[in-house]
Amino acid sequence: MSIEEIKLTQYSHGAGCGCKIAPHVLEEILKSNLVAPQNDKLIVGNNTKDDAAVFDIGNGQGIISTTDFFMPIVDDAFDFGRIAAANAISDVYAMGGKPLMAVAILGWPINKLPTELARKVIEGGRTICAEAGIPLAGGHSIDSPEPIFGLAVTGIIDLKNLKQNDTAKTGDLIYLTKQIGVGILTTAEKKGVLMEEHKGVAPQQMIQLNKLGEKLGQLNGVTAMTDVTGFGLLGHLIEMAEGAELTAEIEYSKVPLISDLNFYISQMCVPDNSFRNWTSYDPKVSGITGDSLLTLCDPQTNGGLLITVNPAAKKEVEQLLINEGLMEFASPIGVMKEKGEKVIELK
Repeated sequence: MSIEEIKLTQYSHGAGCGCKIAPHVLEEILKSNLVAPQNDKLIVGNNTKDDAAVFDIGNGQGIISTTDFFMPIVDDAFDFGRIAAANAISDVYAMGGKPLMAVAILGWPINKLPTELARKVIEGGRTICAEAGIPLAGGHSIDSPEPIFGLAVTGIIDLKNLKQNDTAKTGDLIYLTKQIGVGILTTAEKKGVLMEEHKGVAPQQMIQLNKLGEKLGQLNGVTAMTDVTGFGLLGHLIEMAEGAELTAEIEYSKVPLISDLNFYISQMCVPDNSFRNWTSYDPKVSGITGDSLLTLCDPQTNGGLLITVNPAAKKEVEQLLINEGLMEFASPIGVMKEKGEKVIELK
């Protein structure tokens, strides 16, 4: 078999951010009776569910540190490398920061897959690092049963621009900067039912860096920010609302969805992780339907930025989105309200 015929997704049991451990299971894993030593310089750490750690280095600046890796979500090795790298770097942008450098994390089944494919994965990662303006400065590799790739990324931020996921305020508007449905499309491709017009849609979205996050970090009117990945839109919005002790009201008709998702849902092209996600969210959500459950729980890989905005900054943020070529995302999908019975209310 030539390397062009090898389908990487056939060598892994999970795919992209759909590999994530379900939220309620992760909470059990992270429970600990150990008391961490106090460190006044650690601004963002394990005590929150944010995208990255932030350490105060003085002079009003902080270092951002994050890592992300997963198994193939596409068959092409170069694209796999690009997607995994973009996904990891986006955690720095989600904090409002600027990436500085990255090191690679590679697991490769040496006896199953050619090393030439691994080289293509690394090259894909290098390409995205170059697009972000940072070096791929090193890394670590192991012989593993399944292919794994990702990055550990270091970034920097002026602390006055730091954006966290738990700082939204009552009345803030909610925006999302990419369409939802990547997990459904990639599942459809694995099942061989992806329509011709959708070929390449998911990979193209997944390799797009969320560079906009650095610019959004400089706007005082942006009150909170995160990116949508394996927990789906519902999961990451729940983290935002619970962290701020608020309720998020979402108008489902305004959520940007990739076209024809209902067709793929009718063909049972739904990632397993969607159902694992919903198990964690069920008691916290009202107004859900069959279709909205499967789309809003759909695990995204390098999904869009999820942003809350003070209404006074609405025009400023929407103009920035338009200037960045994101006109279709320049309108709110919901609003943060005083804490109610449920964490998320779908309308």
